[in-house]
Amino acid sequence: MSKLRTEDLDKIVEQTKKSLALKTGGTRAKITVHMGTCGVSAGARKILDEAKKCVTESGAGDIMVTTSGCAGLCSREPMITVELIDQEPVKYVDLTTDKVRKIFDEHVKSGHVVEEYALVMGREQVL
Repeated sequence: MSKLRTEDLDKIVEQTKKSLALKTGGTRAKITVHMGTCGVSAGARKILDEAKKCVTESGAGDIMVTTSGCAGLCSREPMITVELIDQEPVKYVDLTTDKVRKIFDEHVKSGHVVEEYALVMGREQVL
């Protein structure tokens, strides 16, 4: 394993800041692409690329795209979770790049959940 350089540490700090931004007020939206092996084999890399492309094209600096592991619903991959400040997270399933673009335009930009692609809204709770 190679040694960490100052530049590497700077990148780690920036990535950490971005990952905490939704909770600390630095961004207003977070798109999480589920990238477990089931998601990747179902096309999650294309979904990730499309989400990043949507953010870049929009010019918005307050939207973060991140990844996570398996969400436990392999048969519904590829999936994303959209979180907006002051709204419950929404998990979208069975995605294509066209669906991601519609979710971005309607939910991420305008705050309107795309119910036809949504599986669940809200957070998991331990009882």
